[in-house]
Amino acid sequence: MKNRIETVEQLRQLYRPASGRAANKTTHRIDTETARFISLCPFAVLSTADGNGGVDASPRGGPPGFIRVVDETTVAIPDLGGNNRLDSFENVISNGQAGLLLMIPGKEETVRINGSAHLSVDPELLGSFTKELRPPKMALVISTDEVFGHCAKAFRRSGLWDPSSWTALAEAPDLADIYACQFKDTDASEFRADLARAYDEGLAQD
Repeated sequence: MKNRIETVEQLRQLYRPASGRAANKTTHRIDTETARFISLCPFAVLSTADGNGGVDASPRGGPPGFIRVVDETTVAIPDLGGNNRLDSFENVISNGQAGLLLMIPGKEETVRINGSAHLSVDPELLGSFTKELRPPKMALVISTDEVFGHCAKAFRRSGLWDPSSWTALAEAPDLADIYACQFKDTDASEFRADLARAYDEGLAQD
């Protein structure tokens, strides 16, 4: 592919320098209001990379407070039921870094956390998560090397939290449609029903 940007210098020539708060917003400590945001956050995207640089982004969700602020430089996420591929956890073992994008429905600004990460089976930590969920087998612990807020532009452009924008997307394919396209022996309607049952059974175990 032609016309690729291959150096930082080429990239920087296209944009003006960041200034003001955007340039200096990164901290490594969780202040009281960021801690309150995290305590109310029910959904996050977890980013990891393997030892070869292959990247992965995975959704994480739970009742508000499922992500725990351990102290002003540490957060922990309980292991909840999934598909047992363990992509994110294997990446953490091989790479030891993770990033979080934390979202609250209706809030257009987000909080981002990047830092070193490890997996823990410490009994005291595992017993400290919200009692609304089952005791986790394991927790992902992230040290907050970087903590910063992210502006609302992406959410405003996308209309993500605007219900009036959802109608136009009602016919978007779901996982059953995608799997029926990828796996020719899959009937979308049957798989959709099976998936709904699996969701109910899996969430009941939380």
